[in-house]
Amino acid sequence: MKIIAVGRNYIDHAKELNNPVPDNPVIFMKPDTALLKDNKDFYYPEFSQDVHYEVEVVFRICNEGKHVSPKFAHKYVDAIGLGIDFTARDVQSIHKEKGLPWELAKSFDHSAVISPLFPKEDFPDLKNIAFSLKKNGETVQSGNTKDMIFDIDSLIVFISKYITLRKGDLIYTGTPVGVGPIVVGDKFEGFIQDNPVFSCQIK
Repeated sequence: MKIIAVGRNYIDHAKELNNPVPDNPVIFMKPDTALLKDNKDFYYPEFSQDVHYEVEVVFRICNEGKHVSPKFAHKYVDAIGLGIDFTARDVQSIHKEKGLPWELAKSFDHSAVISPLFPKEDFPDLKNIAFSLKKNGETVQSGNTKDMIFDIDSLIVFISKYITLRKGDLIYTGTPVGVGPIVVGDKFEGFIQDNPVFSCQIK
């Protein structure tokens, strides 16, 4: 499987980082070694002094698809979860200034927290999923998929023009406003529709 991630998919988040609102989805990749499952601890990497949290709704792909048409896009998702895209912001800033790719800032080991995945049928409307993130018991991010610039169907159509989607692939769909730094000792808890779905301790 592969992890396909979307940047700048919420207007307010793009503005908080002083980024332009994109005309097309901003896509980057994470390897499978980025996944952090089963509420395991996240160990602060030695190469960064400014790692940030970014909570994101995650969709799992259930069919192989290339050049997926809009009318069939909904058939390519079978499960939904929640994750954190940990970002080494200092590393990212250096690479952005030089016009270089973001991978070292986004794709390092265990940078993609993932909750259990829940059947699509549990969600009556994929375009109206509320989610949030608590840091040490206080809500720091809250969002809803209805506010995404590019919804999941649009992402599937766009991505499949360039990259063949395969069963088991995960799409991290971007983060709402409220990202911020982590420190050792922090505890993060993710919620979908007020239901707790993951926790992650920073070590």
